[in-house]
Amino acid sequence: MMRIGLAYLKGSVPAFEDFGNLPTDIVKENGLVKGEPAHKILDGLIIPGGSIIESGSISSDFAREVKKISKDGFIIGICSGFQVLGDKTDIGRKSPCPIEKEGLGLLNVKFKPMISNDRVEAPVVGESFLTKGMIGTIIRGFHCHTYGSIESEEKPIFYSRIKRSDYKNRPREILAGVCNDEGNVVGTLIHACLDYNPKLVNNVLEFLDANEKDKKRIKELNRTLVRKIKSELAINTKIKIPDKKTSSIGDYPLMLMIASTGSGSGKTFISTGLAGALRKKGIKVGILKVGPDIRDIVPPLYLIKEKMEEYSSIKIADLGWMDLKEVIEKLKNSPYEIVIVEGVMSSITGLLNDKIPYSSTEIALAGNIPVILVANCSKGGIESAAVNVVAHGNLMKNLGVKIGGVILNRVYDELIFNKVANFIKNTLNCEFIGQIPKIDIKKRGGTPEIEIKLEDFCITALKTVEENLNLSQILSIARKPSFKGYTPIKTIKEKFNLPKFK
Repeated sequence: MMRIGLAYLKGSVPAFEDFGNLPTDIVKENGLVKGEPAHKILDGLIIPGGSIIESGSISSDFAREVKKISKDGFIIGICSGFQVLGDKTDIGRKSPCPIEKEGLGLLNVKFKPMISNDRVEAPVVGESFLTKGMIGTIIRGFHCHTYGSIESEEKPIFYSRIKRSDYKNRPREILAGVCNDEGNVVGTLIHACLDYNPKLVNNVLEFLDANEKDKKRIKELNRTLVRKIKSELAINTKIKIPDKKTSSIGDYPLMLMIASTGSGSGKTFISTGLAGALRKKGIKVGILKVGPDIRDIVPPLYLIKEKMEEYSSIKIADLGWMDLKEVIEKLKNSPYEIVIVEGVMSSITGLLNDKIPYSSTEIALAGNIPVILVANCSKGGIESAAVNVVAHGNLMKNLGVKIGGVILNRVYDELIFNKVANFIKNTLNCEFIGQIPKIDIKKRGGTPEIEIKLEDFCITALKTVEENLNLSQILSIARKPSFKGYTPIKTIKEKFNLPKFK
């Protein structure tokens, strides 16, 4: 019986995509499949993306099994899984000196920092077991990486056409996939390549000489595997998700935006914890991001085991994947009961840009999405955070945005918080004022994509939200979306008597 493994390691995202519905078995850090060495059971292995390298999840047992599988079977590494197969990855994006993490050396490739979050098309330029008979074909997928600059001595098989990198418009083709000399070990930066391109999946099955009976059996085993993966939060936490049917919610899921008074306020941390706490109760949760940087929603997707959807990034101007109107249409009759939208930067950043929409505020207003505003107390203190959140909230309310609640993050004094909570509630007249204490997460870099330990980050976020926030109150704020159209920039400027900006 043909068996295809999926690496199930801390820091990996085994539900980020469907992998062509090919995996039949999970392979944990001990390199075993149901108690047997993986190479004795499997015909191939898929190593997903995530933060495997940063998480340090590759044990000697797992490494040994991967190398043995590569001798007679196939290996596909995607994004972080590609890094696992390579020689080294420099994860020191903010360091003046390289900070190198070693891979398994199955591919002669080195990775350096280069951010890309585009949906991409990629010409097939080289032959491998995965791309057999496809040279000249265009495949589709998406990028979600921080270490996309590749130095390779291996045969190239994909070049991705990207529009932006490192937050700048830089249209070009970049190396996005290679294979070894034998053609059976492949690494690629392109997520969902197996989902959007059936020919790649057919090539995998042909490599295995799979007949119709084999294909049917693989699909059956894959369905069982997916149910198992999605039965727990994160990886090997044993935090079970209740097995219950999604409640009837009508055409659209509820929506709620987590916005803030500035970058670093804690939007990702709170969105992650909130998503996990709701999913733990059996509620089906979707996660979206305003703007192009979908890396911010990797932690909650990792925790709740949901896919990166084609509409996961809401466009602001020409940045991102899909316009809000189409996103809302895609959500109609979706499996989600509630969708959490993480804002971008400050809720009003970009509000005066002549491009429409260009801010979280405009997205919330256009989609009739209620907002919980988050402010960080660690920089200017609790009082400053309160004044800041009230200023943002009043501006947004004057435009027509519903401010359903406020969360002050990194609160260090309960007495001061109680005083400012009354000030915020009376000034903004919002339904919910919450607080998150100061939390220190070990071995974490300055932003979610840098040296993040996904497991530590996500479980800490989950526990913090469960212990400090009222989920029932937060759920009561969420509303079904309705696209009302974008407010013209002229109207925004006139409303606040603002001068013309170029």
